[in-house]
Amino acid sequence: MKVWQVARDWSIEGMELADLPEPTPGPGQVAVRMRAASLNYRDLLTVQGKGGVSRLPLIPFSDGAGEVIAVGEGVTRVGVGDRVCPMFFQSWIDGKVSATSRRYALGGTRSGVLQQVMVLDAEGVSPVPSHLSFQEAATLPCAGLTAWRALFEEAKVQPGDTVLVQGTGGVSIFALQFAKLAGASVIVTSSSDEKLERAKALGADHTINYRTVPEWGKAAAEWTGCGVDHVVEVGGKDTFGQSLEAARVGGTILVIGVLSGFSQQIAMPTLFSKNLHVIGLSVGSRRMFEGMTAAIGRNAMKPVIDRVFGFDAVPDALRLMQQGGHFGKIVVEFP
Repeated sequence: MKVWQVARDWSIEGMELADLPEPTPGPGQVAVRMRAASLNYRDLLTVQGKGGVSRLPLIPFSDGAGEVIAVGEGVTRVGVGDRVCPMFFQSWIDGKVSATSRRYALGGTRSGVLQQVMVLDAEGVSPVPSHLSFQEAATLPCAGLTAWRALFEEAKVQPGDTVLVQGTGGVSIFALQFAKLAGASVIVTSSSDEKLERAKALGADHTINYRTVPEWGKAAAEWTGCGVDHVVEVGGKDTFGQSLEAARVGGTILVIGVLSGFSQQIAMPTLFSKNLHVIGLSVGSRRMFEGMTAAIGRNAMKPVIDRVFGFDAVPDALRLMQQGGHFGKIVVEFP
């Protein structure tokens, strides 16, 4: 079978397409023929050697979808022909987050999804909504689930709340879609007026071009009248200060990304004077995934895909992620 792996060095150029023996499932395992994968910023960082992984070669990427082609002894929760997603955290089925639940992550501490056939524990996969294509389902395990957990497991978003999302990448667009399903008002920021118009078409109530309005945090707070209830913070060092400005007293900042870098001086007086709740999070459990897919199925929601690349063009897909010009998700289709 064909696999993509980071082989020579930690870079996009260090990736190679290789042939490996096709695996077979043992007791309690399933074999999944992968049909699509999607990219996250974390995948780019990992390929570049910034993801905390030291071993080479590494099969990267965490998000994908496929169909079960074989099951091992004792497997009953899924069967041959089922359409499934592998879970990002193979070790987090339910319960609160812990070091143990985060131990086994695809495309990091475990081999990722850029392989034509994957063998996984049967507990580490979950069925996907029937109305979604494999390409659409492949966007759910990381970006979709991170947005879902942020809004509903952590922030407890309610109808009438205001949610601010930064940019128009995968997590932010999912957060926009989920927040609108919940009856919230959504503010979207971007440097592109064209992307902001596309965000309005998805239901955004207010948009701010942060190039023309550098003090977008203040502008967002003024639009709401008292500040934003929940800020989905994906930028990192270049955006966190504005997120503090945007949030209302008692508001929540959900820290899920570092697109502009890691280091940031936090305005401590703002943090405590506003009594803010700052929550860091990454992805979620299988139980959360199942709650999310149930909601997606009930509402016939469709993930937003920017571009689809062929399996042989994975490096080109990573370069698009690096350029940051996408709206929604970047997907790779398997042969």
